[in-house]
Amino acid sequence: MGLAVATGCGVLRLRSSVTGASSFFVNKRQSELKIMPDFCPKMLAEEPTPNHLVNCQECGLYEQGTRMVWGEGNPRGPIMIILDNPGAREDREGESFVCGTRQTLQEVANEAGLKIDDLYVTFILKRKPVRAYDKELVRQICMRHLEQQLTEKKPTLILCLGNVAVQSFFQNPEAEVKSMRSSWHDIRGFQTAVAYHPLAVRRRPNLRNLFLEDLTFVADHFHSLNL
Repeated sequence: MGLAVATGCGVLRLRSSVTGASSFFVNKRQSELKIMPDFCPKMLAEEPTPNHLVNCQECGLYEQGTRMVWGEGNPRGPIMIILDNPGAREDREGESFVCGTRQTLQEVANEAGLKIDDLYVTFILKRKPVRAYDKELVRQICMRHLEQQLTEKKPTLILCLGNVAVQSFFQNPEAEVKSMRSSWHDIRGFQTAVAYHPLAVRRRPNLRNLFLEDLTFVADHFHSLNL
């Protein structure tokens, strides 16, 4: 089910569900939908997947029926954000909606002082898995796409969100956000920071302040570069 809500930035279509609806904020105790008035998350423009990769079958995830999502946001944005996989951009009826991951990321990035136009979001896996798969093998295969993006885009800074993205990008299965946050790491020649995954923040509200700290850490360094 979905509903349209009039806000200061227009009409936003929201999804409702028992397990974590796409909403700005759900008060679980009172089951009330509250709109954050100062900032409105939006569906970021999707960067087209290169023509020769639209039907990529190399990793096997195509068999699960989800489509390729190469990246979204500003393709020339100086800050590349890396997530584990692309959350759905469309619902079952094929209509666009802003999922919880995207909402929380945009809201906290805005609060930290980052402009949406400075961000480019991409993924370790370019398709969203919907059932079990060989995680290690598939991530190794799909890292080739990310390496291509790094070569082409040469971002100023990189921010990895969540342990899966961190372990894949750092090529270290023992890497954990908890012990690596609030520091810069030289990975593949790029200044890289880490933070919790937005979904973890939604599920554990006590992480929100840490998430804000980490995005502010990135924002402060970015602004100090005076680009």
